[in-house]
Amino acid sequence: MSPSSTPTTLHAVTNDFVVKFANVNGSGSASANSMFAKAIFRMGIPVSPRNIFPSNIQGAPTWYEVRISDDGYLGRRGGQVELMVSVNPQSMAQDVEDVCPGGYFFYDNTYPLDFKLIRDDIHYIGLPLTQITNSNFDNPRLQQLFKNIIYVGSLAYLIGIEFSALEGIVSDTFAKKPKLIAPNVSALQLGFDEAKKAFSEPLPLQLKRSNKNDRKVLLEGNAACGLGAVFGGATVCAWYPITPSTSVAEGFEKYAKQLRVNADTGENNFAVIQAEDELSAIGMVIGANWNGARSFTATSGPGVSLMQEFLGLAYFAEVPAVLIDVQRTGPSTGMPTRTQQSDILISAYASHGDSKQILLFPATPKECFELTADAFDIADRLQTPVIMLTDLDLGMNEHICDELEWDDSRSYDRGKVLNAQDLEKIERFGRYLDVDGDGIPYRTVAGTHAEKGAFFTRGTSRDEYAVYTEKGEAYQRNMERLEVKWATAPKYLPKAIETRRDEANSLGVIHFGTSLEATHETLDVLSKEGRPANDLRILAFPFGDDVKAFIDKHAQVVIVEQNRDAQLKSLIVNELQIDPNRLHSVLHYNGDPISARQIRIGLEPILNISAGQHAQTAYEAS
Repeated sequence: MSPSSTPTTLHAVTNDFVVKFANVNGSGSASANSMFAKAIFRMGIPVSPRNIFPSNIQGAPTWYEVRISDDGYLGRRGGQVELMVSVNPQSMAQDVEDVCPGGYFFYDNTYPLDFKLIRDDIHYIGLPLTQITNSNFDNPRLQQLFKNIIYVGSLAYLIGIEFSALEGIVSDTFAKKPKLIAPNVSALQLGFDEAKKAFSEPLPLQLKRSNKNDRKVLLEGNAACGLGAVFGGATVCAWYPITPSTSVAEGFEKYAKQLRVNADTGENNFAVIQAEDELSAIGMVIGANWNGARSFTATSGPGVSLMQEFLGLAYFAEVPAVLIDVQRTGPSTGMPTRTQQSDILISAYASHGDSKQILLFPATPKECFELTADAFDIADRLQTPVIMLTDLDLGMNEHICDELEWDDSRSYDRGKVLNAQDLEKIERFGRYLDVDGDGIPYRTVAGTHAEKGAFFTRGTSRDEYAVYTEKGEAYQRNMERLEVKWATAPKYLPKAIETRRDEANSLGVIHFGTSLEATHETLDVLSKEGRPANDLRILAFPFGDDVKAFIDKHAQVVIVEQNRDAQLKSLIVNELQIDPNRLHSVLHYNGDPISARQIRIGLEPILNISAGQHAQTAYEAS
C-alpha cells in the first residue's frame, strides 16, 4: 500500500476531512469530481467543493478541492489535505507536498512513481487506473472520460460513499441521454471492485450518512443570479463574455427559456444580446431601462473599468440599471480564474466627477438570487445603477444554501413612475424636481403622454425641468439633490446582519460577501478559546447607521476583506468619517478563497494587543 517506510496513520475521522483532486484541464474530470461532491451532499453531509482551474483552455493542471464538514463549516479550510487524488503527472510534486503528515496520496500506479516524490510521512495508495481503463474500453476518448469515473468508484470503497447516491447522480446527469447511464454506472462499479480487490480495508477517513442538508440545495452563485434576474422582472440581458461572469447571462437565458416564453405563440418574452464589447453592453442596458424594460449586464473588473463613463451617465441622468460584477483578481488581466474582492472602490465611485453607486454584497447563492431580484426594485425606486459584487468563488463554485423561496404575491416596485393620468393632474412635469423631499424625482417611461410627459435625457447639466443649462446654481442644486437621494437610499437597502451581540465583547469583526463562512468558523474557534468577538456582515453601500453604531461600541474593530488595499476599510473611513487608527485589517489576496486559518493568523497580532486591556462596551476617545 505504500512504497515508503511506515508513516504515522491519521486517527479515524468521520465526515471531517478534505479531498483534493489533481487533474488536467480539458480532460473531462470536472463532471466526475462534481459527481463525487454531489453524492456526499445527497448523503446529507455538508460539503464545500471548489474548482481551481487555469485561464488557458486545455492542458494545464487543474484542481478540485472538496471540504467535508459535519459541523457545517463551508469556508475553505486552507493548509494541507488528508486525501490527494493525483492523476496528473505535471503537478505531482506539488500534490505530494499538499498532503498532511499521515495523509493519503492516491495515484495511478500503471507507471512507477518517481522516487523524488516519496515522502516518509504519508501513505501512497496506487491503483492502475490507466491499465484498468484500457483493458475495459477501446475508444480513446471514452478511456479518458471513464478513467475519471473509475477513480470516483474507487473512492466510494475507500471512504464510504453510498453507491446508490452515485447511481442517482448518474441517472440525473444523463436523464436526457439514457444510453449513457449504464456505462457510467458500470465504470463506477469497476472502480469500486478494483479498489476492494487491491486494498484489504477502507481508509480511516470515512463518510457516514447525516441529516444536515435537509431543505438545502447545492447551487452556483452565477446560476442563482441568472434565476434571480428572471424573478426580478428582467426581460433584457446585454453582455460581453468575460470570465468569471459569462454563466450569469447563460443562466438567465436558460431560465428565461423555461419561464419567459409566451404559452400561446411560443415566442420569447425576453432578449439576450451578446454585444461587441462591455461599453456597448452597458449602453444597451441603460437604453432598455430608459424605455421601461428591466435590463441588466454581467461582467468582471475589466468590464467595470470600461463601463465607467456610461455608469456616470446613468447616475447623472438618473436611469435605472443593474450590473452584476463577478470579481476576479486584478489589475489588468491579473489572474482571471482566481477570486478576489477588489472592485469595491472602482464600483462605489464609478465614473468621473462626484458620483456614487449603490453596491450589494451577497454571500451565498440564495442571497445571489434574492439580491439580484431586489436590485431591480432598488434601481427603479432610486433611479440609479445598482452594482452587485459577487466573486469567482461564489459565482463559479457550487455552495450549500437554504432552498430558494419566492412570494408569488410580490409585485415589482417601479418607483416614482407617472402615467398619462398622473400627468393630466399636474400643471408642468419637472423631471428633476424634488417633490417629496427625499431627493428622488418623478419620471416617465418613453412614449408616455408626448405633450406633458416628454423630456430630454442628457448627460449634460440641466435644470429641474430637464432643460439644458450651464448655470452654476442649477448644477449645484441638482448635485445637492442627488446627495439627498443618496441619504435616502439606505431606507431601501438590506440592513447589515449582526450575528453575535454580546455587549461584553470588546472585539468587533466586520466582513462581507464570501468571507462569511471563514469568518464565522474563526469566531467559533475563538469563542471556544475564551476570546469571543462580535461580528457584523455588510450587505449594501451606502452604509446604514448600524455600521457606525457597531464600530462605536467596540474597542477593537477588524475588517476582513479579500484585497490588498483594504478597500472596504477605505470606504468606511471616507463615508462614515471614522478615525482610520480605530480600524484594523485582515487582508487576503493570493487568489484563493479566504480560509479560517488565514483569518486567525491575521487576528493574532490584534488579539495580543488587546489582551491586557479591560473589556469595553463602547469606544472612549482619549
